[in-house]
Amino acid sequence: MFSKTRRKNFFRKVGLFIAILGPGIITGSVDNDAGGITTYSVAGATYGYGLIWTLIPSFIVLLVVQEMNARMGMVTGKGLSDLIRENAGLKITFFIFIGLLISNIGNTTTEFAGVAGSLEIFGITRYISVPISAILIWILVVKGTYQVAERIFLVFSASLLTYVVSALMSKPEWGEIGSAIIRPRMEMNTRSLAMVIALVGTTIAPWMQFYMQASVIEKGLEMKNYKYTLIDIIVGCIVTVVVAFFIMVACGATLHPQGIVISEAKDAALALKPLAGELASHVFAFGLFVASVFSATILPLATSFYICEAFGFEAGIDKKWNEAKEFYSLYTGILILSVFIILIPNAPLIEISIWTQVLNGILLPVILISMMLLINNKKLMGTHINKPYQNVIGWSSVIILTILSAMLLIMPAVS
Repeated sequence: MFSKTRRKNFFRKVGLFIAILGPGIITGSVDNDAGGITTYSVAGATYGYGLIWTLIPSFIVLLVVQEMNARMGMVTGKGLSDLIRENAGLKITFFIFIGLLISNIGNTTTEFAGVAGSLEIFGITRYISVPISAILIWILVVKGTYQVAERIFLVFSASLLTYVVSALMSKPEWGEIGSAIIRPRMEMNTRSLAMVIALVGTTIAPWMQFYMQASVIEKGLEMKNYKYTLIDIIVGCIVTVVVAFFIMVACGATLHPQGIVISEAKDAALALKPLAGELASHVFAFGLFVASVFSATILPLATSFYICEAFGFEAGIDKKWNEAKEFYSLYTGILILSVFIILIPNAPLIEISIWTQVLNGILLPVILISMMLLINNKKLMGTHINKPYQNVIGWSSVIILTILSAMLLIMPAVS
């Protein structure tokens, strides 16, 4: 009888976890977007296994920040943008969110560049791949429900593990990888420091904080679900770091020994072909396509969520168009504008990517400081404010990320 009861409780808990599963894994997985894959690929090609150790602090920062977002959402039942507006005022909120809107249009454009680049490897022109991808993305969000969209997003997250296959086909030196993690070393020069900053900085972006909190609310999670939500977040952070690890391994095992220099993820996929075979190249390109489509769906969705929340408009995938006109109109507008930019011949995509990164670097400290002040506000959080050790980790993360963002902004000027 005891055994049956335990078994019943076990399956009940598993069922509850599966029902709660989603926000943490999806938000973490979107972190491996076209820009992230490019950063990891360039790091592997340039430094081999030498910078894999940076994934450890990246994991810690991602975990700490996402846990705070989820906790705020479950306790207050409000999105981060709502809380910022209520506590900072409309004028400050307006300027923050105008910056975030411009930044995320640039980010979404970069994701569609990833779609174009990945499918060009298979011989499909961007004038076909980008519009079709955008239309399918639009149908999923505007015509679907949150539950359907979330399940598809989870499939996208699992598809990113194709990078594990690509890395294993590259026949890496596991002993060298272990040594690089246990005894981390770094060349002390501007170029390598910039790469470390980019690797840690690509793990966390301003929009992620808003999407995480919004998805917790959209799913109706409360503090009674905290334990399972935390597991979801931990799994999501692990998936993020595992995918990043294998991208760096794939490029470190093949491109670095040959001295091959790359500037984007598409270059890595093409360079893998003569070194690890056509299949490895195509698997890498497929991973880039999945990541780009995934992020091109989530980024404008997150933007629409927090802009509408901030200014009091209805938002949510489960709502009909006439119930949330502003939300769907903004989402549609971001997609159309991003696709239009990509399809302009000789569009300055590299400059767009760089300036988007700069804007993210300026906005990130503002968002993180706002989060730390809000989560320690007893009127909002009651007994669920940060514990002392959480504040130590949280403020340390804020300070480190602020310094990294500042260095990232001035680095091009000193390099």
